[in-house]
Amino acid sequence: MSQDQIILFCIFVLVFGFLIWGRWRYDLVAFIGLLVALITGVVPREQAFSGFGHPAVIIIALVLVISRGLYASGAIDLLMRLFADGARSLAGHIAVMAGLGAALSAVMNNVAALALLMPADIQAAAKAKRSPALSLMPLSFATILGGMITLIGTPPNIIIAAYREQALGESYAMFDFAPVGLACAGVGVVFVALVGWRLIPSARGERDTTRELFDIEGYIAELTVAAGSPAIGQVVADLDDIADDADSVILGLVRQGKRLPGQARRAEIHSGDILVVEASTDAINELVGKLKLEYSDRKKSKEPAGDMALMEMVVPRDARVEGRSAMSLYLLARHGITLLGVSRRGKRFRERVRKLEIQAGDVLLPLGPSERLQEIAGWLGCLPLAARGLQLIQRDKAWLAGGIFAAAILLASFGLVYLPVALAVTVVLYALLNVVPLRELYDAIEWPVIVLLASLIPIGGALETSGGTDLIAQGIVQWTQGYSPVVVLSVLMIVTMTLSDVLNNTATAVVAAPIAVNISSALGVSPDPFLMAVAVAASCAFLTPIGHKNNTLILGPGGYQFGDYWRMGLPLEIIVIAVGVPMILLVWPL
Repeated sequence: MSQDQIILFCIFVLVFGFLIWGRWRYDLVAFIGLLVALITGVVPREQAFSGFGHPAVIIIALVLVISRGLYASGAIDLLMRLFADGARSLAGHIAVMAGLGAALSAVMNNVAALALLMPADIQAAAKAKRSPALSLMPLSFATILGGMITLIGTPPNIIIAAYREQALGESYAMFDFAPVGLACAGVGVVFVALVGWRLIPSARGERDTTRELFDIEGYIAELTVAAGSPAIGQVVADLDDIADDADSVILGLVRQGKRLPGQARRAEIHSGDILVVEASTDAINELVGKLKLEYSDRKKSKEPAGDMALMEMVVPRDARVEGRSAMSLYLLARHGITLLGVSRRGKRFRERVRKLEIQAGDVLLPLGPSERLQEIAGWLGCLPLAARGLQLIQRDKAWLAGGIFAAAILLASFGLVYLPVALAVTVVLYALLNVVPLRELYDAIEWPVIVLLASLIPIGGALETSGGTDLIAQGIVQWTQGYSPVVVLSVLMIVTMTLSDVLNNTATAVVAAPIAVNISSALGVSPDPFLMAVAVAASCAFLTPIGHKNNTLILGPGGYQFGDYWRMGLPLEIIVIAVGVPMILLVWPL
């Protein structure tokens, strides 16, 4: 190996290692990797920030804005209301919601599709008096599968198409992914609807969802003992019966900003003390009434108590609030919002709620002005778990937004307009017609994904130029020497899928695309089957909650554990390979 190859391999090993570790944001890790590559000279300085102008990066950003527009116009909401019905059987409900999720993901960002459908799925579960854990994972997996159907459905498809244009002179068209993607998504949706949900651990579906919306133990919340409270003068243990009646547990006592040791069972309660409780939203309200408590820190707020409301919201990866606390974000001082409680899949913690470092998958319970909660959810980067406010949706623009987008797709599909240009015109029209207000235009873009991709593209290009990807390809070919190209194709698919389960799928596609072309060159066959295999495999991350953002989104609301995903995910990945390989060879022969 040459010196440049050794340096680049070391950079990729370190970048992948930090991405798997997960303690640092993946955009920061990738950008640091790019800086190291520039300092060591393996990436030429004229290529330093070329990734930010790459067509794949631009298309992904535009698709994210269009997804916001389709929601804001009410085009998607109308469909969602038609199909969300708690009266169906569980299998029927999953089949309808999974099918709708897959269809929406084909034409919009799959994270946005899940964010739109998840509240409806939770509400349907509540009406049917069953746990949403039984349907959220199938819905998440279906939205991931649906992204494989079109070029704009998922970032890996966009990356593969852009790389093909760079390497072979011609990109894939909008629906070139459809034959293979439809086959895999169709079989996958049937699997999750008929069999997959039955593989979810039975404990996840045993909760009484009429009393507790999520399959979790409840929120850890803090309530202040107000003057005149009957709790004053009693010890914490004396409140057990009242707490039991309210279906809550008192976990401790905070006095003068410090939590007393243990559960402070024998501590006498004073006015101004803070009770740390574990309870559902209804139980919190009941306990506040029975003991004449107050929501912590509300005295510091200038908002009238009558204007206050609660909203449950889930924290996705890379949200503004992830890794930070309510105190560090000045939620109360600057926004008039109190973080009343945090739910972390039944886990208890010693930190004060306002000082707690929020993690992806947490469910938050903020208290604040009702008209501002939706705005605050967007600012925090969280997704509400209740129906969106009707005033936020411009339903009179649903047909307009949908028609503009459909026209852009048709023009691009027939080759009349270059796809990025067609999408850019759509975004401009959405902005001019106020489908997406200008103030929300840049908020709709997932900047961590943009920085990740823009940072990895120059490094991936350098690895290819240095012969590093060819070295990997030769190693795979030698390892499978004597076997047919079909076996090599399957091996590439399995390796890519495994990487995608622990890495960001965007990063996986950037690295695997040139390897696919080099393998096909070494075997003397067409590169298209291998590129398609990478596109399919990079999109399939079903074994862990960290492989795809959709899996992280359902972690808290579904009350899932890390090890729950592979039970449905492993059979699904095997099915995708079993269906995908023959379809790839049928549509894209060697």
